[in-house]
Formats: sequence, structure tokens, C-alpha cells
Amino acid sequence: MKVLHVITGLAAGGAEQQLRSLLPYLRARCEVAVLTGHGVVAEAIERSGVPVHHVGMRGNRDLRAVGRLARLMRGRRYDVVHTHLYRACVYGRLAARLANVPAIVATEHSIGREHVEGRRLTRSIRALYLASELLGHLTVAVSPTVADRLARWGVPRSRIVVVPNGVDGAAFGFDAALRRRTRERLGLPESAFVIGGVGRLEPGKRFDTLIRALPPLEHAVLLLVGSGSCEPRLRELAREAGAEHRVIFAGESPDVRALMSAMDVLAAPSMEETFGVAVVEALACGLPVLYGTCPAVEDLPPGSAPGARRVEPHRLAEELSGLAARPPRRLPPPDAVRLYDVRRQADQLERLYLRLLGAEPTEE
Repeated sequence: MKVLHVITGLAAGGAEQQLRSLLPYLRARCEVAVLTGHGVVAEAIERSGVPVHHVGMRGNRDLRAVGRLARLMRGRRYDVVHTHLYRACVYGRLAARLANVPAIVATEHSIGREHVEGRRLTRSIRALYLASELLGHLTVAVSPTVADRLARWGVPRSRIVVVPNGVDGAAFGFDAALRRRTRERLGLPESAFVIGGVGRLEPGKRFDTLIRALPPLEHAVLLLVGSGSCEPRLRELAREAGAEHRVIFAGESPDVRALMSAMDVLAAPSMEETFGVAVVEALACGLPVLYGTCPAVEDLPPGSAPGARRVEPHRLAEELSGLAARPPRRLPPPDAVRLYDVRRQADQLERLYLRLLGAEPTEE
């Protein structure tokens, strides 16, 4: 079985890292097509031996990208095309239909209540999405929360399958030696209380609330992992708060484990998430987590993630202050990490591919 994963970009975002984590566990022969840019995740995927095809799309209205994608799909004769993220879903499903690909699947990672991938939802964005959804065979929702949002948009429940994101827990296990090396590299003393934020530096992530919480925390440092349009404003905000020397912008990194090992707590203040991969990765690394909203935790049975606590935005500074006063020890990975094992995700997706192709999965 030959599968082409089509994704909008391959910078170090959640969906992109999720695809990178998944690929080694799929038994199918996989290749990747990226519409725009290159990025650290593309380089990591290529180093693993998976071919990455660069479509060279220029802007949201570059319709020539559809033709280039369709020619790639016809020429390499894929059995399945699996698209990820809004733009790739719209263009990739159309190209796959033109290329007569037998099975067309999309994973919806980023539909929020009011935004999709950082863009405000409009009637035209929704209409285009629904029109392109009809060109595929099934849409995968990464959580029941996303499945409900898709259904409210108008996608029939019969065309939605929930396959949660997966995490390789062992790949994010805490490493004390790695913590020391990473802190030395970043210039952080061992006594510093390090608050971590992982994700795109975009408005919806609300990392500005973490910067505003810093001034009263004398020995705290904020380590932001990711890049995005808000970085200049966040840097300015740190200067205004007199905390610029206590905010580290680590940028995009393929080695999130090292940076999480250097942290003492992960803070995820977003109030609109579709899953929360960084939260599960942090739990695998033994970190306590303070979050605004996280379907990955909220969709599980009570007690599955005891290290993660939901905190209202106005109480975030108070909660961080309490943790800084009594830095917590590393926690054992909770049940949530096992429940979201990436191997389970890979198995579910491959069974889905085989079902769409009319083949029965073989038992091992």
C-alpha cells in the first residue's frame, strides 16, 4: 500500500510534528507532499528516509498547485492520499480526485469554534471546506471535540471517524543529563524555575498571559518553543514588563524533548484547542501542566492525567507562583500517555486505509 500525505507546511507546528511522529509507525510505504516552505520538520522527515515532495505553492490562490499535485499523484500511483490542515485538505482532495486516487482521507487538526489554523472563520472559508470535503471519502477528527465541530459545520457524521493524535511516550521521557546540558546551552542556572510554552506564536495560544505573569516571579524564566506572527509583539511585551532577560525565544526545534526536560512546568493557556499534543508530550516528560482547554485530557476518563490541571486565565499567575515557591518533582507518565500511544494511532489509520480500499486488515 502506497500513501501520500499532503500537508500545508512543515514548520514545527503541532500537526506537522504529529505527522513526523506518525510516519515511522505506519507499515505502508509513505511519502509526503508539502505545499509551501520547507522547515525543520521537513528536514527531519527526509533524514528518516521518507521522500518529501515540494509543491512550491505561492499563496492561497495558486491554483497551479492543484495541477502539480495531480501530476505527482498520477505519476507515482498512490493507493491513498491523506491530507492534513485546511489548505492541503482543499487542494489535496481536489488533486486526488482529478488523479483518480482510490482512497482519499483528510485529518482535521485545527478547527476551532471561531478560528481555523489561526484564521478567523468566515462563511466563504466554511463553504470552501464543505465543498472540498465532498471530494474525499472520510474525514478523521483528532478528538471528539473536533468531530462535534465538523458535524456542526455540516459534515455528515457518517463521514467522520475519530482517531486521536498519538505520542511516542518513550521519545519524550525525562532525562536528567539532557536537562543539565540543555540548561547550560540556554544559559539557565539549575536553580531557575522554568515555565515552558510550546506551540505556534499566534494569538490563539495566548502566550502573552505567560509574559504578564512573569514580573512577580523573581526566579522564573519563560521558555517559548515555536515561531509565529506574534513573536515581535511578545518580545515587545517582555520589554514593557521589564522581563526581556527572563523570556527565551527558542524558535522552532525538532528536539522538543530536550527543551521539555529543561522545564519545570508546561503552561498551555489557549482557550480554544482541538487536541493538545504538547500537553500529552509534557505529561510523558513528567511535567505538571496548567492548561486553559485541552480535549486530549478532557475527553479521557477522570484520573487519566493527574498532573494536568485546568486553570482559568485570571488565576494562571497565582498558580505559577505557587509552583515556583514549591517546585514539583518529576511525575511518572500517567495513563493518558499510554492511551495516546502513537502505535495505536498508526494501527487505526492503516485499518481505515484498508477498509476504504476494500481489503480486510490481516491479524498478526
